[in-house]
Amino acid sequence: MPVTDDLPSREVLFDFHGVPMIHSFSANWEKIQNFQARPDDILIATYPKAGTTWVSYILDLLYFGKTSPERQTSIPLYERVPFLEITISSTDSGVDLAERLTTSPRLIKTHLPVQLVPKSFWEQNCKMIYVARNAKDNMVSYFHMDRMTLFHPDPGDWSSYFKRFLEGNILFGSWYDHVNSWWKKKQTHDKIHYMFYEDMIEDTGWEIEKLCCFLGLSSSLEERKQITGGVQFDNMKKNNMVNYSTLQVMDFKVSQFMRKGKVGDWKNHFTVAQNEEFDENYKQKMKNSTLQFRYEV
Repeated sequence: MPVTDDLPSREVLFDFHGVPMIHSFSANWEKIQNFQARPDDILIATYPKAGTTWVSYILDLLYFGKTSPERQTSIPLYERVPFLEITISSTDSGVDLAERLTTSPRLIKTHLPVQLVPKSFWEQNCKMIYVARNAKDNMVSYFHMDRMTLFHPDPGDWSSYFKRFLEGNILFGSWYDHVNSWWKKKQTHDKIHYMFYEDMIEDTGWEIEKLCCFLGLSSSLEERKQITGGVQFDNMKKNNMVNYSTLQVMDFKVSQFMRKGKVGDWKNHFTVAQNEEFDENYKQKMKNSTLQFRYEV
C-alpha cells in the first residue's frame, strides 16, 4: 500500500445530504452511488466504532479462513474488506479496492446512514449485517478514534465532544438516527441481520452461530471455536493485519485503534452530571424506538 510522508490535516465538517460529513468520505460520491453491487455481496454497516472491524474479521474467517489462509498474514483487513466511501490520498479509494476484489462473496463495509447506501445493494437484494453498540460506550470509543485519526475533525476536549455527540454534530451524524433508521429498515427488509456489540462481548460463539444461520453457512463447532478464539479482542489487538497499525493516517501514540473492547468503559469518562444529561437526552430521543441497549454485561 502506498505510504506518504505528508501527514493529513484535520478536515472540517459540512452538511452533506443532511448528514455531517467530510471531504474524505464524500469526494468520490458519484462513484460511490454508482457502485455496482453483486447479488452475493455482503455489506457490513455500523455507526463508527460499534464493532465494524470485529464483524469484518469474523466474516473474512468464516468465508476464507480455510480456503485462503495466506490472506490472514499477507493482506491487511482494510484491503480484504474495503471501506466503501473512503477516499484519502495515501491509499486506494474504497470503491477501487471493492471493484478489484476477486473473492466471492465480496465483503464491503460502510458507515453510511441507511438512506445514503448505494441503491444497487438494495436492487441486488444483498445481505447486510448491521452492528449497533450502546451510545455511551460508542461515544467514548469514537472520541478516542477521532483523537488519533489525523484527517478526522478535531474532537476538542471530552466535555465539548459529549455535547456534540448528543446533538449529532459529529462525522456521520447522529447515533440515534443511524441505529434507528437501520432498525426501521430491518423491519421491512429480511436481508438485514441486526447485531449488538454487547451480545458479541457476552457470547461471541453464539453470535457467530447466528451469523452462520443468517448467511446460510455450515461450519463445524470446531471451526467456530477456532474463529471465536482468533477474534478475541487481545488477539486482534496484537494482529498487525487487523489492528490498522499499518495505516499512515492514524497516530497510535495518541490512542490505539483497538483500545479496550469492553462494555462499560463509559463509567471512566462520564461525570455524574453528564450521565444524567445523557439519560434525559436518550429518553427523549428514543421514546418512539423499540431498540433496547445494555450498558453492562
